[in-house]
Parts: sequence; C-alpha cells; structure tokens
Amino acid sequence: MQIACLPFAAARMRNTLVALTALAIMGCSKDGGGGSTPTPTPPPTPVWDPNALRGVWVTNVASNVLDSRENIRTCVSRCKAAGINNIFVVVYNNARTQYPSTVMQNLIGIPIQEKFSGRDPLKEMIEEAKAQGLKVHAWFEYGFSSSYSASGGPIIAAKPHWAARDINGALTVKNGFDWLNAFHPEVQQHIIELFKEVVSKYDVDGVQGDDRLPALPSTAGYDEFTKAMYRSENGGAEPPGDFRNASWINWRTNKLNQFMKRLRNEVKAIKPTVHVTASPSPFPWGKDEYLQDWPTWVDSGWVDAVIPQCYRYDITAYDNTLGQQKTYYRNTSVPFYPGVLLRSGTYIATDAFLSQMISSNRRQGFKGEVFFFYEGLPERASWFSGQYPFIK
Repeated sequence: MQIACLPFAAARMRNTLVALTALAIMGCSKDGGGGSTPTPTPPPTPVWDPNALRGVWVTNVASNVLDSRENIRTCVSRCKAAGINNIFVVVYNNARTQYPSTVMQNLIGIPIQEKFSGRDPLKEMIEEAKAQGLKVHAWFEYGFSSSYSASGGPIIAAKPHWAARDINGALTVKNGFDWLNAFHPEVQQHIIELFKEVVSKYDVDGVQGDDRLPALPSTAGYDEFTKAMYRSENGGAEPPGDFRNASWINWRTNKLNQFMKRLRNEVKAIKPTVHVTASPSPFPWGKDEYLQDWPTWVDSGWVDAVIPQCYRYDITAYDNTLGQQKTYYRNTSVPFYPGVLLRSGTYIATDAFLSQMISSNRRQGFKGEVFFFYEGLPERASWFSGQYPFIK
C-alpha cells in the first residue's frame, strides 16, 4: 500500500539531501577545486569638498518637522544621510518666533508661536543636530515683513508708526507680504534685538536673513519719518514720486546696506564665531525690487557667506542666473553658495535636474549649495545618497 511505503521514501530523500549537501561543500572548498571568494567592490569615494557647506532650509510652513522632538530627530538623521551638514531652521516669521522670546512677549504679548507653547523647537533642533555633528543656523525668515495678508498683523497693530508706506500712504504690501518700515530706527532695533536674543541664549553656529532681510519693496519709503529723513539729507527736497528713480533707489539701498553692517557688528560683539549669512534675491533684480545689494555686503565683508536664491525650473534659466550672479561676486574670501530650489508647493525637482544644477555649480567653481526646502529631501533621498556625493 502506498501509505506503508512513506517511511522508506522519506528516509531515501533524507539520504539524498545529505549527499547533495556534502557535494556542495566539497565544490565550494579550495581543496575541492572551487574558485576563491571574490573580493567585494569597495564603495565609491565621494568627490565633493568635505569642508564645503551643504545646507537645507527647515521651515514651519508646509512641514511638520518642528511639531515634535521626534520629528526633529528624524529630520536631522535624514539630513545627515543625505550629506547635509548645515541646517537653516526658521526662528521668526509672520509675527511669531519658534523659540520662547522675551522680545516678542514685550512687543505683542505672545512669546512663541502658539502651537509650540511649552516647548522650544530651536533648542531641540540644536541639541539633535549637534549630537549628529551638524551645524545649525537661525533663519529669520520674515525679516522686515510683519505678516502675510493680515493688514500688518499684531506688530503693526501694536506699533502703527512702524508701517511701511507707499506713494499713496497705504501700507506697503507686495506678493501678499505686509511690510515694516525698514528705515525706522525702532524697527531696526526690533530686528537687532531678536538676533541678539538668539545669539545670547542659544549655541547656534550662524544667523541668517534672506530675501526679506535686509530688504524692503522699492515702492516703500513714503512714510512721514522716511520723507523727513530724506529732506534733511537732500537740502529739503522731497523724495522722487517715481519709486524707480535711480538716485532714490540708491539712497534707500544704502540705508539698508548700513543696517547690514550694523547687524553684523552687533552679532559679532556678542559672539565673534557666529556666522552671519545672507540669502538674498538675485542681483540686480533684488536691488530694483527690494533694495537688496548683496555685492556690496560681500565686497565689504559684512557677511560670512552669501547664498543667492537661484530658484529656476530649467537648466538654461538656472545656468543664466548662476552665471549672472557670478559676475557680481568679486570678494572670493567670502564663500558663495547657490540657493537651489528643491521643492515649492507640489513641485519637486527631478533627479536629472538636480544633477544638472549641481554639475553647473561645480563647473562654475562653487563647492556647496543650500536647498530649499527640507520637505523635498525625503522624496529625493536616493539621489542625495547615490548621486549627489559623486557629481564633479
């Protein structure tokens, strides 16, 4: 019967398996005539400059990184795996700080963005980043902008005379952003105090202003304080009615240049080792539209690095912008790192386009860059780990 034959069949199968195993062992041994075990191929060596800055901006808009310490830790780990060595974390936007601020408490009665109450995301980011060997820069995202589409928000509600005004006397608004009067000494002191507060309280490696600091739409400057200052310096003449008048652009731009110099000096007086960096709009568009003159900041040594925002959506436009910015870069003792658009809304740069932009940076002699913004990094993790380090 078939059932009676099962024990014998099973025993025969076991014997067959033993014999096959023995043959396999003999075949794999050197004495059995087999080949030697192949030597594993070593991983490729990164070709990037290990000392160059490779950064990413981390914000609280369209991102949950700062919502918990666990999220911050995950962000830092991902940055490290991607080769990022500097994190530019938001600390001030839309009339709120992302750390407990005495300055903001005294100004509007709110010391920290409400959802972070009871925590200190800046402190957590610094601790987590330092633990993994990454540097942290405090990014004052809104700069001289008071709010977004909020009629000036709580800052101007508390200090109406701080508002920037256009030729019609209306609050200066551009692309939805409401603006403070960057020429008013109280407004300047407010920003200075925020920078000093962060540098004094936290072990940050750097502080940064961007396309809104120092900056002001060129349509502004028609408030009573600024007009009186202009008259006092120009023989009683009124400011030109044409906001694009070249001498009027230059007069206002120079005021912001002097603020940049003062900001650097005040920060360095507290902690000389802290890096003061700027990420402005491209020049000269940034000067014409926002009174930003980054070539003068670099030529004068008022910044420790400049990161122009070369945000473009195709390689021809990117190459043109980068090449244009390079023509204004004269003081090479101040590092220049292009700002690269990684993500904006639903847009994420492709692997191929990222490789093209980084190749362009290297060909132009720029050894590092800063990516806007972090939320694109997890989507392109394989590119950052598998291609980014090896682009020449």
